[in-house]
Amino acid sequence: MPEHIALGADHAGFTYKEAIKSWLEDRNYTVTDFGTYSADSADYADFAHPVASAVETGKAERGILICGSGQGVSMTANKHPNIRAALVWQPAIAQLTRQHNDANVLCLPERFISLDDALQCVQLFLATEFEGGRHQQRVDKIAC
Repeated sequence: MPEHIALGADHAGFTYKEAIKSWLEDRNYTVTDFGTYSADSADYADFAHPVASAVETGKAERGILICGSGQGVSMTANKHPNIRAALVWQPAIAQLTRQHNDANVLCLPERFISLDDALQCVQLFLATEFEGGRHQQRVDKIAC
């Protein structure tokens, strides 16, 4: 189970970021919060790049990003080599993206998912291991 989580959100994901941060800290995860630190308008890339960089360089085992749709943070994080950022809106998808895709950054759409479901997604994303095997050869083909 990963111990160090990089966390970030824009203004549209701020509320869930704060709730997820508390949830993680209550479970003794080390959290690096890359912002935003308020609900004031902010650009998602300003938070997605530092989260992806932290995972990419090994400063964090996994990352969690939140914006309104989840799309902006996902697209931005996936620009980084060796980042497999997955847009997730259901707990089963959080589990499958770990098992089959070895996703290392979870992207959540605050405007389209309940907080309870978001927290379930976080829990499954962190608890689920990559299955490897036939999935590894597929993951190896992601990089161009």
